[in-house]
Formats: sequence, C-alpha cells, structure tokens
Amino acid sequence: MALKGVRVIELAGLAPSPFCGMILSDFGASVIRVDKIGAGLNYDVCARGKRSIALNLKQPEGAEILKKMCSKSDVLIEPFRAGEPGIPKPVKRTNDILIFFYRSHGETRSRTRDFAQN
Repeated sequence: MALKGVRVIELAGLAPSPFCGMILSDFGASVIRVDKIGAGLNYDVCARGKRSIALNLKQPEGAEILKKMCSKSDVLIEPFRAGEPGIPKPVKRTNDILIFFYRSHGETRSRTRDFAQN
C-alpha cells in the first residue's frame, strides 16, 4: 500500500476531515480518530479502517495524551474552524515531520512544522 507506515491522527469533526482520514486509511495509513469524551455513540460512515480513542482536550491529561500521540505521528487532521477550541498549542511543535491539514472558512491549507518556515 502506498501509505503503509504513515501514522495519522484525526481529530473528530464534520466532513471533509473524516473523509480525508478514510482515504488515507484506504491507501494504507494507520489512522487514529480522536473523539470527544461523552459524545455518545457516533456512527461515522467514514470510520472504515480507523482506530479511535476518546479524549477531553480541555483537560491537561487529555491534551498531554494527544501531544504524545502527535510526537509519534506523521499527519494531524484538524477540522476546527478558526476561533473554535482546537488542539492545544504545545501539540503543534512536538514533531519535526508532523503535517497539519485543517479547513477554515471554506479555505483549505496544509502546514508543516512551524508553518513551513523550516
């Protein structure tokens, strides 16, 4: 598979993020979806080939777990709009090769470490 060995963290949200994670999984990437704690049963038709974990990212313990996961991952899919509570800022500088995908106000961007400054 083309993406075998690529590790992806997907923060659960509305499409297109789950769809992107599903496609990466279809091509062989290992995808872990991070759900909100207490979100209830979430039947996601785009969950094919993914593992999942529920974390409370507003608590230091949940943010620390996500930070550790990102330090061992290659891709982070962040579906939050600008201004929404998203991932804790310390997560964004834990891994030199972490690639971010996020969608903001109809705009799609891809970022690498420190916003591609290195």
